[in-house]
Amino acid sequence: MNTVNPALTTRTDVPRLSAELIAQARTLPTATLHEAGKKIGALPSAIKPVSSAFKTCGQALTVHSPGGDNLWLHRALAISQPGDVMVVFANGAYEHGYWGEIMGTMAQTRGLAGLVIDACVRDGALIAQMGFPVFSRGLCIRGTGKDFGATGWINHPVMIGDITVHAGDLVVGDGDGVVVIPQAKAAEVVAAGVRREQEEAEICQRLQAGETTLAVYGWGV
Repeated sequence: MNTVNPALTTRTDVPRLSAELIAQARTLPTATLHEAGKKIGALPSAIKPVSSAFKTCGQALTVHSPGGDNLWLHRALAISQPGDVMVVFANGAYEHGYWGEIMGTMAQTRGLAGLVIDACVRDGALIAQMGFPVFSRGLCIRGTGKDFGATGWINHPVMIGDITVHAGDLVVGDGDGVVVIPQAKAAEVVAAGVRREQEEAEICQRLQAGETTLAVYGWGV
């Protein structure tokens, strides 16, 4: 059987984000981070949490998988580190269930923070019950293969929609969607997000006191 050596296309030397930065980012909504970063990093709106209560925050472990095949996701799980969010591009082949209860169980055991996949998953009710955060395009029962002769990539850049995700980027997901912040900008954007939340809290207080948005933002004539 023709086989590919996964070590040839797998990176393991990815710099880590600090635990303190991730903890701070976890307190911020995705929309706030997107706006604080000057409207960057929003993944396609079709990618939603399997359960509306799911939230995830961590460092990107990227996977470029052959379409209709989930072997490279299993390989990524095997090298994953606690706090990783697996971000998967499945070569545009959406209509397969690339992930389910078995992989979710392993992911939880290894301490992954979540999965973001530009395709579908299955076992939706079980995933919701487990509480492992999964963000996907939807649910699909169509199975995947495992082609040991097909090439995939782990911790190399992937493009999801118009966003290029690099290994080590900050990934945050909530009920509104998923945002990815480049690692080099993560500290700056998180700090700006904290300030934005504080400013918006003050604006809400003014609105509750009876002011209008036109007055608050200076849009009145």
